[in-house]
Amino acid sequence: MFPLRRNRRLRVSDTIRSLVKETIVTPDDFLVPLFVVEGTGVKEEIASMPGYYRYSLDLLAKEVKELWSLGLKSVLLFVKVPDNLKDNKGTEAANPNGLMQRAIKTVKEATPNMLVMTDVALDPYSIYGHDGIVENGKIVNDATVDALCRMALSHAEAGADFIAPSDMMDGRIVALRETLEDNSFEHVGIMSYSAKYASAFYGPFRDALDSAPVDQQDIPKDKKTYQMDYHNRLEALRETRMDIEEGADIVMVKPGLCYLDIVREVKNMSEVPVAVYQVSGEYAMLKAAAAKGWLDHDAVMMEQIVSIKRAGADLIASYFAKEVVKLL
Repeated sequence: MFPLRRNRRLRVSDTIRSLVKETIVTPDDFLVPLFVVEGTGVKEEIASMPGYYRYSLDLLAKEVKELWSLGLKSVLLFVKVPDNLKDNKGTEAANPNGLMQRAIKTVKEATPNMLVMTDVALDPYSIYGHDGIVENGKIVNDATVDALCRMALSHAEAGADFIAPSDMMDGRIVALRETLEDNSFEHVGIMSYSAKYASAFYGPFRDALDSAPVDQQDIPKDKKTYQMDYHNRLEALRETRMDIEEGADIVMVKPGLCYLDIVREVKNMSEVPVAVYQVSGEYAMLKAAAAKGWLDHDAVMMEQIVSIKRAGADLIASYFAKEVVKLL
C-alpha cells in the first residue's frame, strides 16, 4: 500500500520502462498481406490505401525479398482477377496456372523459406462479388464449400504452406482438412477466419481487389448472411470452437481494433494460435488523419499494433508491417 508501494517508480525512465514492458512487438508477429495483379512491371498504388500497392509477379518477387531482408517471414496472398475470368462458380480459382497459383510459385522461388498463406474465398472470382455461389438470390453453402476445396487443393499443389479460408461458410474447415489429408497434403495448415464480422471497415480492401458485392436486383447487397453480426460475442466463441474441432491450426478475429474484446475471449478459450487482421479501413483512417496532421502517424500506428498484441494476438496481419519493423 502507499507509500510503501509507489507504482511510479517503475515509470521513472526509458530504461526501467523498457525493462518491465509487458508486451513486445517483433517482426515475427506479422503476416504481410500482398495484392497481386497480372502484367509486368506493375506497382500500382491503391487509391484508398495510400502507400500500399498491387504488384505484378516480377515486382512481387522483388517485394518479398525486401520483406525477408527486414525479418518479415510470412505473407498472405490475394489476387485481383480480370473481369473476363469471373463467373458465378469461381471456376478460375482452381486453375493450376491461375494468378494465385503462379503467385505462390513466384514467392517460393524468390524466397524459399517465406511462409506463404493464401486467401481461400470466391469473391475475387465472382461476377457478383460474393464469397459464395449465388442461386435464386441466396448464397448457397455446400456447393460453395465444394468449390473452396478445389481452390485450396490447387493452392497446396502450387506450394502454399497454409490456406486461409475467409468465406465464413458452415463446415468448410472440416471439408478443407479432409481434402488436404486425402490428397497427401497433411503438412499444409489452415488459418481459419473464424470470427469474421460483417464490418464497414473493409471498403478499401474491396477497392484493391474489385470484390465488392454488385448492386443488382435479386442479389444480396451485403455479406451479412455469412459474415457475423457485430452485435454478437458468444457467436464468435461458438464459431471458433467449431473451427478448432474441425481441424483449424490457427484461428482469426477480423477486424482488429473494434473487436479486441473478442480477441481476448478467443485467446482465453483457444488451444491454437490466434491471429488478428488489422483491416484496410483501419489502415486508411490513420493514413488520412496523419495526412491532415491530426494524428502522429508512427505513434498511433505503434499504439494500435501493441493494443492488438496485448489483447491476445499471436499473429497480426497488417498493412503497417513494413513500417512497424523499420521503426523497431
